[in-house]
Amino acid sequence: MAVTDAYERMEGTRSAPLFLTCEHASERLPSGYAFCDSDRRLAGTHWAYDLGARELVLELAAALGASAVLARFSRLLIDANRDEQHPELFRQHAEGLPIQLNQQLSVSERQHRITHYHRPYHQAVDAALSEVAAPTLLSIHTFTPIYEGQVRQVELGVLFDQDEAAAASLLAALRPTYPQVAANEPWSGKQGLIYSAERHAHQHGRVALELEVRQDLATSPAYRQQLVSVLAAYFQRQ
Repeated sequence: MAVTDAYERMEGTRSAPLFLTCEHASERLPSGYAFCDSDRRLAGTHWAYDLGARELVLELAAALGASAVLARFSRLLIDANRDEQHPELFRQHAEGLPIQLNQQLSVSERQHRITHYHRPYHQAVDAALSEVAAPTLLSIHTFTPIYEGQVRQVELGVLFDQDEAAAASLLAALRPTYPQVAANEPWSGKQGLIYSAERHAHQHGRVALELEVRQDLATSPAYRQQLVSVLAAYFQRQ
């Protein structure tokens, strides 16, 4: 596995049926950054990263011999699943309170984070994807069971924009084991919320999908083991 300040890259086989990315794999703040007292409330929470996502990516990649690229910086530093002009590239508030890490950022600081973290991550995805034949790019994310006071009943979400047929096929494969799986939940890919998957997959002529897993389930090794088994069996048939 190749590791840099911006990403870790797991080398798979060229013939693997799937290519994996994980934009919110880590809550790590690189050297030179730290949570101040008021921001420490966000450490270890879904605001900082997607709990269980990295483990799921590594386990699924191992099961399929798939290549994977995972971000090594917190989404609070800069969000790898947003484009460079997105208003939430540097999130300003969480749970009604300001995120001090991102208050009054200078133009030079914004550019520094883009140049040293955001762009290298996406360059690594492009480079890795160009070396494999996988027809599908699957971006792995997880979501909190309770968001802004609302309990989420959905267990898994398959997010998509243009690739509706591929999403419908994956949903049909998941539903017998996971009846609470849903299309474009808890977010919709048709609202621009699978930026990374769409950007890279379509540039390389691949299918773009994103899998969302509820975090109380994604952090369970037993749950991940079953999910990896179901996903691996499905993609091996494609």
